[in-house]
Amino acid sequence: MGSKHFYTTKLSWTGNTGKGTSDYRSYLRSYEIQSAGKPLIEGSSDPAFRGDPLKYNPEDLFLASIASCHMLWYLHLCAVNGVVVESYEDQPEAIMEEQEDGSGHFTEVLLKIVVVIRKQSNMHLAKALHEQANQKCFIANSVRVAIKHEVDIHTVE
Repeated sequence: MGSKHFYTTKLSWTGNTGKGTSDYRSYLRSYEIQSAGKPLIEGSSDPAFRGDPLKYNPEDLFLASIASCHMLWYLHLCAVNGVVVESYEDQPEAIMEEQEDGSGHFTEVLLKIVVVIRKQSNMHLAKALHEQANQKCFIANSVRVAIKHEVDIHTVE
């Protein structure tokens, strides 16, 4: 068995307007996420669920977690396989379907990645390493939604 890693964070609801949750409209959906030694993240629910559009919502953070985990694995795999990445950008998209009872789930995640590699790097390998990154990603391995990739790789001198 491999190593175990333990994570902790503090989540605090900051949306009490003085009435608590006395009714559905009496409170804000605002919260703060704090991990030791790291910047505070202000969050809310999606605006469709009475949230603050200027704050990150759980769906934003879910998508960012998947995309950043994939990127970090991809960069690692490139480094150990001789593919020199000069830049990496992703504009991921996700679809969440809400059910009649108010529950819901993500049905699709699409990573829309643009990578620039040095010209002497192996283009075929650079593309193939995305599949390996998806197989290694801790977050991707922890969710049930299929994660697809649109990858555009360019070379630079």
